[in-house]
Amino acid sequence: MNVSKQDIINAVAQQLKLVLKKPEWADFVKTGVFKQRPPVDSDWWYYRAASILLKVQKLEPIGVSKLRTKYGGRKNCGVAPEHFFRGSGKIIRLILQQLETVGYLKQEKKSLHKGRLLTAKAKSLISKTAKALEKPRPKLVEMPERKEEAVKEEVTAKKEEAKKEEPKHDDQKPVKHEAKEHKAPHAASAQAEQKKEQQPAKAEPKPEQPKEEQAENPKEQ
Repeated sequence: MNVSKQDIINAVAQQLKLVLKKPEWADFVKTGVFKQRPPVDSDWWYYRAASILLKVQKLEPIGVSKLRTKYGGRKNCGVAPEHFFRGSGKIIRLILQQLETVGYLKQEKKSLHKGRLLTAKAKSLISKTAKALEKPRPKLVEMPERKEEAVKEEVTAKKEEAKKEEPKHDDQKPVKHEAKEHKAPHAASAQAEQKKEQQPAKAEPKPEQPKEEQAENPKEQ
């Protein structure tokens, strides 16, 4: 069930409020010696009755003595260490008697144990309240787009894992360095040739004319 026990106790207590009768002294009494004050909630009697029903369902057959231990607690003794004290037997006994008169409990003996058990009426009451409070669990529906995205993510993850697991060859690194070393002289020679081509061609010197030709051409002189 998706329902907590506290929710069941609260729901059952509202139904027991219509059947049980709280005594007048219940507003002024403590639920045990270890308590310092009486209960604050005015409907605490019905909540205790619903809690006792669930305790009987879990531990049946059970009597007043064991229930006193279940509803006990530690008392603050000031400077002295704390001690455990059992709960009030008067409250538990009267609630059991009221539930028995209503028809929710009965006294029986199982093997060596004697105490009170739940009747079919009480079991149906608890089961009906639990079903009424139970909330349906939402169904998880996977959309087709989400499925495709999940498949794509799985494929990419597998590819990355395969790349990581591929063995790395140690011969690759020196081969790269050798290629760089061989390329270096070729690159230097190519740069030198480019520089030579870029330089302007020097003008060749003209051959000197002979003296006889100079005499024949007095104008030029």
